[in-house]
Amino acid sequence: MSAQNIDQLLEIAEQAFKSNHMALAESTLSQILQIHSNHSRANEFMAYLHGRNGNIQLAQKFLVQACKQNDCSAIALYELGSLNLESGNLEDAEVYFLRSLEKAGEFFEVLHDLGMTKARLGDLTGSLAAFTKALNIKKDSPQLFYNLGRLYDELGKRQLAIDHYSHAIELEPNFAEAWCNKGTALNNLRKIDEALICFEKALLLNPSISFVLGDVAFLSMKKCKWVKINEYKVELGSKIQRDEKVCTPFPMLAITDDATLQKRCAEIYIQDKFPTNTSLGPITSRAKKNKIRVGYFSADFGEHPVSFLTAELFELHDKDKFEIVAFHFGPNDENLMRKRLENAFTQFVDVNGLSDRGIAKISRDMDIDIAIDLGGHTSNSRPGIFSYRAAPIQVNYLGYAGTLGAPYMDYLISDRTTIPEQYQSSYVEKIAYLPHTFMVDDSKRKVSDRVFSRHEFNLPEDAFIYCCFNNDYKFNRETLESWARILLAAEDSVLWLPENLPEFRVNISSEFQKLGINPDRIIFANKVESMADHLARYALADLFLDTHPYNAHTTAIDSLKAGVPVITRLGESFASRVAASLLNAIELPELITSSPTEYEALAIELARNPQKLSELKLRLADNRLKSPLFNTQMFTKHLEAVYTEMMRRHLAGLYPEQIEINAS
Repeated sequence: MSAQNIDQLLEIAEQAFKSNHMALAESTLSQILQIHSNHSRANEFMAYLHGRNGNIQLAQKFLVQACKQNDCSAIALYELGSLNLESGNLEDAEVYFLRSLEKAGEFFEVLHDLGMTKARLGDLTGSLAAFTKALNIKKDSPQLFYNLGRLYDELGKRQLAIDHYSHAIELEPNFAEAWCNKGTALNNLRKIDEALICFEKALLLNPSISFVLGDVAFLSMKKCKWVKINEYKVELGSKIQRDEKVCTPFPMLAITDDATLQKRCAEIYIQDKFPTNTSLGPITSRAKKNKIRVGYFSADFGEHPVSFLTAELFELHDKDKFEIVAFHFGPNDENLMRKRLENAFTQFVDVNGLSDRGIAKISRDMDIDIAIDLGGHTSNSRPGIFSYRAAPIQVNYLGYAGTLGAPYMDYLISDRTTIPEQYQSSYVEKIAYLPHTFMVDDSKRKVSDRVFSRHEFNLPEDAFIYCCFNNDYKFNRETLESWARILLAAEDSVLWLPENLPEFRVNISSEFQKLGINPDRIIFANKVESMADHLARYALADLFLDTHPYNAHTTAIDSLKAGVPVITRLGESFASRVAASLLNAIELPELITSSPTEYEALAIELARNPQKLSELKLRLADNRLKSPLFNTQMFTKHLEAVYTEMMRRHLAGLYPEQIEINAS
């Protein structure tokens, strides 16, 4: 068949295609391909024909054939790149996009999709370069501004992310996803009111938009704006049970005590946002080495509660048996804690600005045996790193009080109080049990020598001081009602609470007033200069009242360290059992209650019985010196025994299973 005849047939096929005469177009193209099976244009047209008919696999097959030829079109290369991008074949997608650019020069669609591909490959610098070139060509694409916002989010540049989401919204006011992501970025900057406006707008534009209902509920809780909380709780619960994407995992820890519901919420989120990704291939089997290589992954290696608790643990790790590597993807604040941590680790790797995939690859290249996620589903965490399998053994520990819901997380480190055997089914991970408590404290973290007066914090000299320094989102109406009944019964008492947001203070005071409590009895703690001073001022309080269902965790350790007893109410979920774990570890189980009535009665009794409270404080002071809770060296040995057993099972070819370390 001559070139002229082929051109004529191609023209006939093209006209038939445009006129929707698909049978004629297909038969005409088939005539060409029977003789010239490698004809790039005919293969390209055949791909478009099958693509229009919904046969994507066949379309891709013809595009591959077309793009094998040197004379293939830039459009064919772009379309094949797009199909590979959609199916997750990122390396192939990048190759085709680059070839398309070589043929046609820079054009918007290819640059935009190349930017998306590079971002997913972990080349955030290359992604930004591609997006910037695309922006030079077309400055009115809401999708481009949205994707730039997502990129800046991943780079940790929140304000730039907000600016680009705002540009996307200016161009497309009904862009619900841009409103949603802008809200998330604002929330990360603690601009709660602005974030809530964005989330509510996103929900108004698209009532079924993924995960936003939970954000609205959670930010309402942070402001103690509880008018619709019960409605949100019921709606979230029923929708999660129907496998709907309505809430990210973290808010559910404060919204419900139902560990099974928390698990399902986490599984839905992980499957949608961070499913198992095999693009790095299977992880190679590791031979036994002289030292176990443990990687700790966190955005919080600095002035953060996670570091306040773990700094000495990292220092105490037996460096003759373990290599301890930090993977830090948070900012470098260049503070004393950061410097201390850099010295504590065998290696401190700053991976800030790298993608999840890129960080996972570095971990693999460094032969990390056990990867510890210290963030889970908390702010600035990166569960996506572990979706690529950063190490043969992957562990959820400390930062997040629940299951990650991820099939690629092998273990969760806990204890028998926090996760009793009957609740194991509420966790995707296998449980690695420590003998006393899963929480660690830095014994070098001292209470300052300052002796504060009650007057300095506006506390009455002769009143019984209840306190609770928990985060704002842990407060709820049920807890406040319990506290109000306690305050009404213990007449000469006040409640000392954290400062938190201005609206938190106003709303909490208003809620107490509705419950018959004079707002003057609610006193808010202003900030102090240092953690040591914060611990020292605890001594002004008589008793710490815990929240439910999200307990005091670090704040409970702080209170016990400072010599102030903690009363907690035990629940079913991980988050509602942590304070009980700490009290058992310091051998004060009588402060653990199991109902609101029991909780309130104990709080009232201790206010009315100074002798009993004094005896408790003496026992607490004695137990601090000899109980397991503050024995960091013992804790480290137990944790290393867990790591050793995990590694033994792995090297023996055994699947992860429940592990229990006995007290020594």
